[in-house]
Amino acid sequence: MYDQILVPTDGSDGTAQALDHALDVAATRDATIHAFSVVDKRLYLAAGEDQKAELKATMEQTAQDAVAEVAEAAAAAGVDCTTTVRDGIPYRAILDYASDADVDLIVMGTHGRSGRDKLANLGSVTERVVENAEVPILVVRMDSE
Repeated sequence: MYDQILVPTDGSDGTAQALDHALDVAATRDATIHAFSVVDKRLYLAAGEDQKAELKATMEQTAQDAVAEVAEAAAAAGVDCTTTVRDGIPYRAILDYASDADVDLIVMGTHGRSGRDKLANLGSVTERVVENAEVPILVVRMDSE
């Protein structure tokens, strides 16, 4: 049922919590983890001309480090893993990758905000993926630290 599991990551601590769930599902089903990170082009395109290249390079390195961390955890768990970094708008890139790679399940975290925080953060990446994905999604509530 779940052979290809997408784990979007931005390198944050909360990703580890979602990854634990993804690795558990993958290990029990002999599935492959797809570690995926997006370099948000809106951020570096909005930077000043003298900062764009450096900002993009920093963001690309952060994304590469993030998928490498997922790959290391997958290897330690004995789970196959692929890594991919793309430029784009995060939720759209996640959905496009899920479609391109024939992903069966997306596992990602949320901060579980409510009330005023939820309104202020409406349009989060996780929310947009949930609203638009064509495959099941396991949303893991990340502990606030």
